[in-house]
Amino acid sequence: MDVLFTGLGSIGTRHLKNLHAVAAERGLPVRAWALRSSARALPAETRALLAGEMTALPAHAHYDAAFITNPTHLHFDTLQMLRGKANTLFVEKPIFERTDRRLADCLLPEQKAYVAAPMRWCGTMLALKKLLPGLSVYAARVLCSSYLPDWRPNVDYRAVYSAHRAMGGGVAIDLIHEWDYLAELFGMPQETFCFRGTYSHLEIDSDDLAVYIARYPSLLCEVHLDYFGRQYRRAIELFCKNGTVTADFGAGTLTLEDGAVQQYPEPVNERYLREMRYFLDYAQSGAGASANPPETALDVLKLTLGER
Repeated sequence: MDVLFTGLGSIGTRHLKNLHAVAAERGLPVRAWALRSSARALPAETRALLAGEMTALPAHAHYDAAFITNPTHLHFDTLQMLRGKANTLFVEKPIFERTDRRLADCLLPEQKAYVAAPMRWCGTMLALKKLLPGLSVYAARVLCSSYLPDWRPNVDYRAVYSAHRAMGGGVAIDLIHEWDYLAELFGMPQETFCFRGTYSHLEIDSDDLAVYIARYPSLLCEVHLDYFGRQYRRAIELFCKNGTVTADFGAGTLTLEDGAVQQYPEPVNERYLREMRYFLDYAQSGAGASANPPETALDVLKLTLGER
């Protein structure tokens, strides 16, 4: 299997390692190339996983799969460059940095593509999805709060894309996971109100707070996303007919309506490994739309930016 990576920052490197790990489980030979714009030397352990590095795409290159793992604001141009040059695409979230991008301008008709949605593959989330059909949900409350300077140890938070609106930063799209999994759980809301802006001491020009209220046919939902919470918190509360169900993704617990607590502890990388197993299945034998096709990802982007 010949695979191209268009960026090898932290998330691209994670996917590269997981690709090799899952391929090894299956006895699948993999050759991976990196298309790079940076002159920075890669760590030796990363270079060892590559068949080669390049600064320009060969004219007649073609790949079984391509991972779009460079900064968000480069995704559209990268997809245009790779048009017709990869059988299946893995696009890191969010798909674009703005919503006026046309999929027809960068993807071939019926192009096989999956947009990253790792929260869908979290053990606690998988347990919640099994439970959901038996619940009568009246309201949902979603929270994702964390401190941006702690995200990348030994890296100046002011220098990364998250800090800059023009590079696709800001909680609304950086923490798009929350709206992605809400769309999977409940579909698209009928109506959404969004307030967002920069309110904290952080030295950034992107939004550090976004608050939403959404109306569905049978429930209301509140969503809070921020970059400044000193204590990491990521959870969804479902207020139901017979009690409250809480999925705490940070703690790996699912609290049921009767107060019983189920435990789903696991390393964070487990969700990415499940996602990679799915992607390889889709790349090798899948047909039709992926579990998170570009059309859905673009709708979710509009939703999280308050444009839908």
